[in-house]
Amino acid sequence: MSLVIDASATLAWIYPDEITALIEAVFDRVIEEDAWVPTLWRIEVANCLAGSVRRNRLSLAKRDDALSNLARLPIFDDAETGVRVWDKTLLLADRHKLTVYDATYLELALRLSLPLATLDDDLREAAQREGVALLGK
Repeated sequence: MSLVIDASATLAWIYPDEITALIEAVFDRVIEEDAWVPTLWRIEVANCLAGSVRRNRLSLAKRDDALSNLARLPIFDDAETGVRVWDKTLLLADRHKLTVYDATYLELALRLSLPLATLDDDLREAAQREGVALLGK
């Protein structure tokens, strides 16, 4: 079964000091099956990795290697993210006091009836209130 994965879970897979057995299990599942992400996922991940390079947390080579590894995984962009953001996503953000960025992951998980892999506590709490199955922690 597919899942929705957010940037926090993705970055935990990339940074050696953040990876856990549960995150490894999430990515094993992605490799065996697939995952869905809102269109902003690539932007979020790239932005965080760029910041990590600037702060010397990652070298350029490690960043590029991580992006290359991610690109080989069966992770699919959802084409409807932008269409939903001004209505359903915004309502979820308001209801749960989430950023609109985080609410895009919740909206996608709800719409596709898929579990959500996130390490973000506020997003996890909102997902639980919405009845979304959680992975990753």
